[in-house]
Amino acid sequence: MSTQPKARYIMIGGFLGAGKTTAVVRLAQHLTARGHCVGLITNDQGSELVDTAMLRARGFATEEIPGGCFCCRFNSLTEAAERLTAAARPDVFIAEPVGSCTDLVATVTYPLRRIYGDDFSIAPVSVLVDPVRARRVIGLEEGGKFSSKVLYIYRKQLEEADIIVINKIDLLDDAQLRSLHEALAEQFPHAEIVEIAARDSRNLEAWFEQITSSEQQARIPMEVNYDVYAEGESFLGWLNCTAQLSASDPFDAGELLSAISARIQQRLREEQAEIAHLKMTLSPDQAIGGAIAAISLVRNDFVPELSLELEDPVQSGQLIINLRAEAAPELLREVVSESLRALPGAEAKLEHIEAFRPGRPTPTHRFTSVLG
Repeated sequence: MSTQPKARYIMIGGFLGAGKTTAVVRLAQHLTARGHCVGLITNDQGSELVDTAMLRARGFATEEIPGGCFCCRFNSLTEAAERLTAAARPDVFIAEPVGSCTDLVATVTYPLRRIYGDDFSIAPVSVLVDPVRARRVIGLEEGGKFSSKVLYIYRKQLEEADIIVINKIDLLDDAQLRSLHEALAEQFPHAEIVEIAARDSRNLEAWFEQITSSEQQARIPMEVNYDVYAEGESFLGWLNCTAQLSASDPFDAGELLSAISARIQQRLREEQAEIAHLKMTLSPDQAIGGAIAAISLVRNDFVPELSLELEDPVQSGQLIINLRAEAAPELLREVVSESLRALPGAEAKLEHIEAFRPGRPTPTHRFTSVLG
């Protein structure tokens, strides 16, 4: 049995584009300011993650688990925690799972409690939602949305949530927010529902208090049809790409990222491919202190948003692109390659590009109860 105090394990899930990484940053900053040592664990089906670059750029100890979701890489999850413990001895771990992953209670938090209960106290599972996407999914308004098999995953994420977090509440008026809250409460009555805006730190304190102090309550995990789950994931195309950018004259990193995002967005609109999330970072070769520029796009009909900016012009640096959409991987590769060839005022040399559909999820463990 471990003689060390239990570390806190907090998992913040939600579909692609829900704002998980911003929420993770805010929580990590909140805990650090209160004297905690925080370790972050990011997760993706591929490698070369924008999230990892962004979190490390902010100075947080971060481990990345590529090549599959937490449920399928459970041993990698615990090994990542061990590496963070050896390097930084965190007393709080914050894990951000793949945005297309569900069934995390039965395959991650219950196994942690069963196998590593002496080492971790487990927080309630939070699932964030983008409010515009959520209103479309549950039928409150019209707009672009995914096919039924992809939406099966989206709704299963909400079904297993202990806390449903309506993020980006600044995007809705009071009536829209109230009707969304009421609809979620009616369709997912087991979950507590909170409303926040992680980007501007609105309404975070009560949520943070709950996930840092209360324990996840045991209940019977939901049923999951893994055939439908696998088919839903197979409809999504994933692309990860890194490229070295250079130019004869210094350029504005934010303007360049905005131009690339707009071009990708336009091309995917033309192909009627629904964007789940597009993220990009640019790390200047001459940066001091790890400063980077970052941009995000979460829907076809939304505006790309710069989340991190650089004060000075850039002449060269590394670009990371993570693109998730309901589209063929070959199309994503073609669109991104075309967009990089057409860069305004700069040249891109591809270092790595992978485009694929996620494979069938095969959990390492699946426990339907905490005990037994």
